Formats: sequence, structure tokens, C-alpha cells
Amino acid sequence: MSILKRLYASAGPEIIHEVLQISDGLTTYYLTRGWDPLMVMLEDGGIVTCTPCGMDLAIPARNDDGTQDLKFALSNIDGIASAFIRSALAARRSMSLVYRVYTSDDLGAPAHAPNRFKIKSGTVTATQASITAGYFDLLDTGWPRNTYNLNKFPGLRYL
Repeated sequence: MSILKRLYASAGPEIIHEVLQISDGLTTYYLTRGWDPLMVMLEDGGIVTCTPCGMDLAIPARNDDGTQDLKFALSNIDGIASAFIRSALAARRSMSLVYRVYTSDDLGAPAHAPNRFKIKSGTVTATQASITAGYFDLLDTGWPRNTYNLNKFPGLRYL
């Protein structure tokens, strides 16, 4: 039995630390739930300091219904979350999210493999930023994926 299964089932002396990495390609934020900064080691060996904030998460199930959404809310009292989201949306940059879980006795590696999401939408109010992210946006994926156009297949011009 893994340590996370034991902690979820019957608790224990360890504490579960949830870490969100939000990135828009230019800026990356590491956030954790709580009041104290948290230093953790990523899976690539880099050490980062996570900013504490008020956070609420709803993890999606991996299934085939097409709506595998992670919904989370961040405290927006200081305005950092809203400024980041508004600037990324205004510049039409795609935002990504990585969800990691650590235990207090081992901050040197995530307790399980990180979950990677693409941020789909969000709303910002004066007190919180509510954001929706998903594993893979199957419903909005174009089909067929490979289309024939002149950039990829210049010989089409002569047909």
C-alpha cells in the first residue's frame, strides 16, 4: 500500500501538500495550500519555493465521458492571480497546470506522477480566481487531425 493510500484511508503523522504549477510560457507560479512557504524538489531535480495561498481543488476522474475537468479556486486578495490570468488571456497565451502531491516526510519527490492539465477557462472576482483545466479537450479536437493544405503539401496547387 502506498503512503498516499494509507494517508487517505486512515490518516497518519504525515501531512499531504498539494502543489500547483501554473505557467503561461513566460511566467511560472508555484502555489501550495497553507500559510507557510514550502520548498520542494521537482521530478527533474530543480528546487522551487511554493507560495502559500488559499486554495480549493476538485480533482477529476480519468474516464471517457469527455469532461475531465479540474476545478480550482485561488485567493485573489493580493491581485497576483487576477493580473496573471488577465494578461495571459489578453495576449491569447495558452496556460498549463501541473498538479503534484507531496508528503511532509519526503519533499524530495512527488508522491505520485504529476498530473498535467491545460487551462480551459476562468473567472476572476475581487476575492478569488476560479479556473477550469482538463487533461485533454477531446470534444474540441478537430477531425481529421491531418488536413491537406498548401503549406504542408505544395503539390496540391497543380491538381
